[in-house]
Amino acid sequence: MHNNKIAFTNVTIFDASGDKPYKGSVLVEDNRIKRIVRGTAKLHDLDAQTIDGKGAFLMPGMTEAHTHFSWNDQPSLAAIQMMPPEEHILWCVGVAKRYLDMGWTSCIGAAAAKARLDVVLRNAINSGQFPGPRYLAGSQEVSTIGALGDNTLPHLPFPELNFGALCCGPEEIRKTVRTFIKYGVDHLKINLSGEYIAGIAAETSPFAEEEIAMLVSEAKRFGKRVAAHARSAESVKQCVRYGIDMIYHASFADEEALDMLEANKEKHFVAPGLAWLIRTTYNASEWGVTPAIAEKMGYKRELEAACETLQKMHKRGIRVLPGGDYGFAWMPHGTNAMDLEYFTTYLGMSNMEALISATRYGGQIMMQGSELGQVKEGFLADLMLVTGNPLADIKVLQDPEKIALVMKDGVIHKSSFQIQPPGAVIHHMPAHKTARVTAHS
Repeated sequence: MHNNKIAFTNVTIFDASGDKPYKGSVLVEDNRIKRIVRGTAKLHDLDAQTIDGKGAFLMPGMTEAHTHFSWNDQPSLAAIQMMPPEEHILWCVGVAKRYLDMGWTSCIGAAAAKARLDVVLRNAINSGQFPGPRYLAGSQEVSTIGALGDNTLPHLPFPELNFGALCCGPEEIRKTVRTFIKYGVDHLKINLSGEYIAGIAAETSPFAEEEIAMLVSEAKRFGKRVAAHARSAESVKQCVRYGIDMIYHASFADEEALDMLEANKEKHFVAPGLAWLIRTTYNASEWGVTPAIAEKMGYKRELEAACETLQKMHKRGIRVLPGGDYGFAWMPHGTNAMDLEYFTTYLGMSNMEALISATRYGGQIMMQGSELGQVKEGFLADLMLVTGNPLADIKVLQDPEKIALVMKDGVIHKSSFQIQPPGAVIHHMPAHKTARVTAHS
């Protein structure tokens, strides 16, 4: 439902500025935050619909910086790729709603399992055909022969079965980049390192320098950003050297890589996919990946390295955001707020810092930092009401029942709060009684 004016009264406002929350009211007009008042002062807008928040926690909608909507909650990469395209786009539509239901009002598509899934989904959301977050569409993973994303078998070398778009040499890279740009992607994704579950060591760096240079130069020439699967130290350095905007994982970044990142921290975002390491190491036994197998693969060692590395990044002021590789059986879509818990328990972030990583930094990675990611007058009205206090218990954001209201672009997507019509007067009662509503005359 789209309303001209909606007033949120009697709420606890977390504005993502870094300041402590405060009691107040917020007026939304069309798709913007029109006015904020502190304390018990009234908004005095009798033509606004009203939501009495009953003290609930009002915060910006969150941004997931590393999503794969086309990952289909299965236990293997092959199971994702083998889903037929017709069913696959319907799956993506359902997943988009799942994210919005949980308060993720913006998402970065980190790579699609098929060439146009992200683009088609983004366009369907933007045209209002289906509910979903603000979405920036990624390409397939650009990969090379024998690297992460190459699913071909010696006797079945069919490129359409590949998880990624395989390229060898700068000219093949150029053609692939231009093809994805023709399809309408917002950014390109390149696999600059390996992945243990695919049988390729995370520390490997398979692309030649001239291939990376070609991909980035072509993308930038057309005004597109670049993201990279970059676990190895060398791949993180390549991201900085070539100006790759979004760095995914960065587990094995060494001191030289950290120095380079810190010197360029206004240019890069890191979305490490910490939950992938934790859940694969300790929570995938039901699907055949026991802790012993995960350790043999290398995931326990990588988790230990990543925690140390990401703690250093956070202390250096490098922007670390939630997101990464949800959509596997042991970490299904919709459970993404586990990242925020893991940021506090594994990386030493405060609950406040974790929330800022999901909100204010989210607006920045969406390239809308001056109008998205904070509760601030003039900003876009992407908001959520939480019946609980994430600053006291960050895990409340994992409970769909606690995500009581979600608004995206001034439109209420879901709400368990009663919405009063314009002109209604709310007589606030003590907490143990129900508010009484009368029509304004």
